[in-house]
Amino acid sequence: MFSNPLKAAVIAGVAFGAPAAPAAADSLGSGLIGGIIGGVIVNEATKNKRKRVYRSNAYSAQRQANRETQTALNYFSFPAGTPDGVIGSRTRAAVRQYQAYMGFPVTGELTSYQRDLLVSSHNRAQAGGPQVVKAMNSSKGVRGLLKTWQGEAGGTRSASYGGMPPEVSDAVDEIAASSDPSPEQLLQRSGFVQLADLNGDGKTDYVLDTSVTGSSFWCGASNCSVMVFASTPDGYKRNDFLTYEAKPAMFNCHQGVCRMNESVPKMASDTPDDAAPDAASEPQTQMASTGGGGESSGGISALPMASGSAKTEASLASRCSKVSLLTNSNGGFVTQANMTDPEMAMSEQFCLSRSYAISTGEDMVRNVQGLTQAQVDQQCDSFGPAMAPYVAKLGQSSAEVRGQVQKFVLDADMTVEQLQGTAKVCLFSGYRRDKMDVALGSAMLLVGVGQKPYAELVGHHLSQGFGVETNLERAREWYSFAVNALEGGAEPVIAPGQPERVGLLKAATLALGDTAQNDGMPKPEAASLPSFSVD
Repeated sequence: MFSNPLKAAVIAGVAFGAPAAPAAADSLGSGLIGGIIGGVIVNEATKNKRKRVYRSNAYSAQRQANRETQTALNYFSFPAGTPDGVIGSRTRAAVRQYQAYMGFPVTGELTSYQRDLLVSSHNRAQAGGPQVVKAMNSSKGVRGLLKTWQGEAGGTRSASYGGMPPEVSDAVDEIAASSDPSPEQLLQRSGFVQLADLNGDGKTDYVLDTSVTGSSFWCGASNCSVMVFASTPDGYKRNDFLTYEAKPAMFNCHQGVCRMNESVPKMASDTPDDAAPDAASEPQTQMASTGGGGESSGGISALPMASGSAKTEASLASRCSKVSLLTNSNGGFVTQANMTDPEMAMSEQFCLSRSYAISTGEDMVRNVQGLTQAQVDQQCDSFGPAMAPYVAKLGQSSAEVRGQVQKFVLDADMTVEQLQGTAKVCLFSGYRRDKMDVALGSAMLLVGVGQKPYAELVGHHLSQGFGVETNLERAREWYSFAVNALEGGAEPVIAPGQPERVGLLKAATLALGDTAQNDGMPKPEAASLPSFSVD
């Protein structure tokens, strides 16, 4: 009886397939080369012992260097196979991928500079730090560090976005550093960058609206930071404001100084004299910002919508902003080796999983034909009511709930591929908009269609109380189900380039609940705290 809303959600034909990963190996070449060299060493042993030792040492040093290269390639997600020191077809294929990514000539053979950049970047990444943490949460992953550090070595800016002025590009980096989306993802979000001639000098001015980040770092209860960049003979001058759903028509600029036309609180020191904008002087906008959730998307059939009660729930986006700050201050993610607080470790992994789901979903949404992002979000809202009966049963054993969700899948009268693709898109939609009923329902459906590693997400929701009542006992069951699947060879769905996550999840699951913290961060003693409104 709950399948009809979900059927409506995929009427638009949202179906995606997962490409199979290649499985080449260098074992044959390794065996032949090893056998030939072994034979030569044995034959030469009775002739020239000194020569044999010299050749063995040289070969050993080269092989160690090859291992370093293979390890670095694997770390940056250029799969070179097992680091055995033997350069075969798979390693050369990984080298070609690395060269293509960096814009080097694609030859399959590394130059000294290319290898030095690769290996030194790997060593630097192993040392950790805030820059590495930010990269791990970005859409490019750690491989983005290669271009960043290459740019630093050359004394050039590591990124320039769409021909925008340096002042604007720097602000994009600043916003991304304190929110989940990467700079590239932010630039793809409708309404983030808006263009207009605000001061009448014939040059393009820029408005950056941070409300699209979903980050509490940039947004308060009713307003978000807005950065207006006005052109001057000496470059672009930045003006900071606080408002909601910013549009270029809200601002008037004289040379590099801007003010708001509406009586909305702002961060700039000067207060606007006018309260209403002049419609006749409204600047020509090249990129309109999209409206909020109250908009109707005519032509889409009515679907059950999630209730507005979610506004009173804890915000995962806000939580992840705080976790990110703690992670940066701690010098990097908690690892299995240094873990003392399993709750903090799971908080970091939850936020990493959320970021990865958003990144993956954004790529998939671009392939949805005939629907805008707002319409996709509206379709995905049906996941909340459709999966609510199963979310309500999460207090039961993991096995019982999984069985009931699998029955739901069988009764849905849709292909597994359709359900899987739609659930991944709606997982992104739920996390991006901080709608926990949509995100949790999507994660449960993914487990139901056979994507067992997604059980980790259900465990995170249960252990940290987002979208469901906190239940550590049941959380352990879902975590264990995901870990067992990964240890059994299931393909990772979160950060596949970090195999060490499995050991961390397993250790943290066993230790979960042993510390006094329940949310991964130190709790203050019970006391009445003051509350101030700073808007």
